[in-house]
Amino acid sequence: MTFDELDLDPEILDAIDYMGFRETTPIQEKAIPVILEGHDLIACAQTGTGKTAAYLLPVMNDIAYHRPAHTHTLILVPTRELALQIDQQIQGLAYTLNITSLAVYGGGEGSAWDQEKAALTHGADIIVATPGRLISHLNLGYVQFTELQVLVLDEADRMLDIGFHDDIMKIISFLPKKRQTLMFSATMPPKIRSLSKHIMKNPEEISLEMSKPAEGVLQAVYLLEEPQKLPLLNSLLADKPEYHSILIFSSTKKKVHEIVRGLRSRDYTVEGISSDLEQKEREETLLRFRSRRTRVLVATDVLSRGIDIKDINLVVNFDAPSDAEDYVHRVGRTARADTTGVAITLVTRADLFKLQRIEKLIGYQVFRAPLPDFISSGHGDTAGHRPSRPRSGNRKFRRR
Repeated sequence: MTFDELDLDPEILDAIDYMGFRETTPIQEKAIPVILEGHDLIACAQTGTGKTAAYLLPVMNDIAYHRPAHTHTLILVPTRELALQIDQQIQGLAYTLNITSLAVYGGGEGSAWDQEKAALTHGADIIVATPGRLISHLNLGYVQFTELQVLVLDEADRMLDIGFHDDIMKIISFLPKKRQTLMFSATMPPKIRSLSKHIMKNPEEISLEMSKPAEGVLQAVYLLEEPQKLPLLNSLLADKPEYHSILIFSSTKKKVHEIVRGLRSRDYTVEGISSDLEQKEREETLLRFRSRRTRVLVATDVLSRGIDIKDINLVVNFDAPSDAEDYVHRVGRTARADTTGVAITLVTRADLFKLQRIEKLIGYQVFRAPLPDFISSGHGDTAGHRPSRPRSGNRKFRRR
């Protein structure tokens, strides 16, 4: 379906065309008409499928048509990075529409607080906020949400995972009871349904291929010992000079620093990002990665959701994620918007149970790639971990 077939304002269609979008994704095709009709909605689709535009376009359509003199929409998100990303997407779409927005999140400079206060007092059209920072403003009594029309919970499952349930309920206590509530999520755990019963009215539901990596991701697993990880990773990066954008996930902030030190190269730049960095430093690090000045970015799960960096060639799970859902989100950083990419997971004997959970969730076995000879001969294959060989030719990865 093309966007022209949807009941969108001509100004919105012009903005979409200006951004270079032509055809809807499945979640956009299904969600936009429901939102335009004013229904509450629970929408579940995997990361990288266009969920953000699926709610932004109908919300902005309503703002462009009615031109309210107050804050129209509040979007709650789990991380600062996602707040900034959504705000940037709004600004891109709103270039010709005169729609205002502001990202409200912690960790910035002192002047940001005053700017947030002004927008929350006088009413930007769309506020994108992390719960903790927004509550700090709400507690001071000047926030004007009395005429708010739409509440969006983006990455709702992640917000609940990291303990924002009570914060969400407190924020909702400041909002009008008569409103449209939209909940977007990559997964649909029972706590999502429980929350929806308390904050939504007869919501429509859309669920598209939950918990499966995108078709364009070529996945592989290396079974090895912990000391073999860095030598293997250095070899993979050296052998793939055509991979210009590589994202590596680790389990801890400490290991981020260890990986960065172990990957130092004269040929390319490696940087690490975690909550240890100040917000400005994180933004500058991400900017260098987006602009390809940094080839390799090592991160904790702060980046596994909500960061829209195009054309990531390779995602490496240096540590197998404890939560099988996190595998889907990490892998989803590549092969976005119908592109292709490679995702590699390094699995030790101690992490085999994590791999089993991942494969149970996604419904198939991930291809076991053979270790290079210099790795297996130098450190010895892990007993009981001898990798299976590909069934045909030199095929390295199995497309799923």
